[in-house]
Amino acid sequence: MEPNTPTGDNNRSAPAPGHHHGHSLNGNNTQASPPSDAPAPVEKDSGQYGAGSARGEEPAVGADDEKKKGVVEDVNLDASTINDNDVDNRGFHEPSVIRTAGNNEDEEESSGNDNNADSHHNPPPPPNGGYGWVCTACVATINAHTWGLNSSYGVFLAHYLATNTFPGATPLDYAFVGSLSISCALLCSPIATICTREFGTKPTMLAGVVMETASLICASFANRIWHLFLTQGVLFGLGMGFLFTPSVGIVPQWFSTRRSLANGFSACGSGLGGLLYSFAAGAMIRNLGIEWAFRILGILAFVVNTTCTLLVRDRNKIIGSSQLAFDTSLFRRPEFLLLLAFGWFSMLGYVVLIFSLANYANEIGLGASEAALISAFFNLGQGVGRPFVGYFSDRTGRINMSALMTLLAGVFSLVIWVNAKVYGVLIFFAIICGCVGGTFWTTIGPVTAEVVGLKHVPSALSLVWLTIMLPCLFSEPIALQIVAGTGSYLGTQLFTGFMFVAAAACLLVLRGWKIGQVREVARLINEAPEHIDPVKVENNEEYNARSRKVGRKRMVADCCGRERV
Repeated sequence: MEPNTPTGDNNRSAPAPGHHHGHSLNGNNTQASPPSDAPAPVEKDSGQYGAGSARGEEPAVGADDEKKKGVVEDVNLDASTINDNDVDNRGFHEPSVIRTAGNNEDEEESSGNDNNADSHHNPPPPPNGGYGWVCTACVATINAHTWGLNSSYGVFLAHYLATNTFPGATPLDYAFVGSLSISCALLCSPIATICTREFGTKPTMLAGVVMETASLICASFANRIWHLFLTQGVLFGLGMGFLFTPSVGIVPQWFSTRRSLANGFSACGSGLGGLLYSFAAGAMIRNLGIEWAFRILGILAFVVNTTCTLLVRDRNKIIGSSQLAFDTSLFRRPEFLLLLAFGWFSMLGYVVLIFSLANYANEIGLGASEAALISAFFNLGQGVGRPFVGYFSDRTGRINMSALMTLLAGVFSLVIWVNAKVYGVLIFFAIICGCVGGTFWTTIGPVTAEVVGLKHVPSALSLVWLTIMLPCLFSEPIALQIVAGTGSYLGTQLFTGFMFVAAAACLLVLRGWKIGQVREVARLINEAPEHIDPVKVENNEEYNARSRKVGRKRMVADCCGRERV
């Protein structure tokens, strides 16, 4: 989602005598320069450039200073467009997009979609709270009744495998059911985006409510495995996608500070929902049968999702948001390919964890109730860990935090899960790995903004969703095939751990690119890297193109730098 904000105008007037720092903060400096004998105008905001500037005093400026001023002045932004607190708080699925009127010096990386002529007003700053917290709670609850409800499929999978519910179905067939739901949710995201643009957020989400409810009710009457493919797999995934896609960008529209924290709270709903429904689904299957378990879950999903959909409010019209088409030119950026590889490997490991832990508990001799508890504890870890990951990513660096947490998920899988032969150790692994295993979902939005820039975030995320569809579809079938071929879960455990390690390695190289890019920007504007304002250099296409190229050349050499990126 991309709001149209006022464009900067490259026709600048001569700087006023008092503006000795060289930063031009007016987005539309088209007024004529005052005659040389006219008195210098007094700057209204004396705090912007210092007291001397407010009094119209003209400091002595040497030739070198004039050159520096000319370089820095290329960064031309409208001060009213940007909230200073937004600099370090670009959150999940960043809706705020800054447009510029500068020429793109790097044609191969230009999307050609930056038409800025249709917007000439400044959107108001985000309320930074207020009803935004209600929206955050609603989105978290929707996540609980979509992704969280889907996470309980591990309990259903364990039941299917233990009881042979559908005669003739293989473990691979059952594995595809859970994978289909995630893949269909990601595959339909472009369609849901178009529906949101054409019909609005609430109608699109209500369509998702109807599809998700219908999927669960219809699944209760399934007596063939292909019935389960269509209901609990495809239809549930479509409903989940139509709820997830319109709602995921709402929370950032309401916040300017602690945006990543708010996103962490909304994302933790999926973990807490998985915790709740892993307990509930297991109990209902044991006491009421699988048919009534489906029906009760369908009724609950309908009531809760409908209520939250009616309460949630987007600010699309206020901020001038629009949904962009895919920008396939991003595939020509090596750093973006590294981001896609991070998502690819992360999903190969993550989906195995959410669907296999309950069945692994059965394999080591635990009962059905204990297996359901293992799945619940993994989701508990996700619910607890995600807000903390979002909170600390703003302080330690988004790419840094993502790489560290992803690496820990791999280490925990290789060290703890491999040796988890008793109930207590498996509970410990489920909780601690749950805290870090879903790092991708918490940080993908902010990390994407770091990689492609704010104005390309909506298009980049659409490409990310489509790219990770395949690993989401095939990861659990791969895991079960490894178990079937080797007779134990050791191969699956090693596969999961190495996938997380590979994802962390992609982020490590991506970190080197970002460090090289930041250092080049610092050189161009003659500032220390830690003092760079990323928003103020966002729109200078020449600087961005040059710094991206330098970062690519040094992505391996700089990957061990100490910068906060």
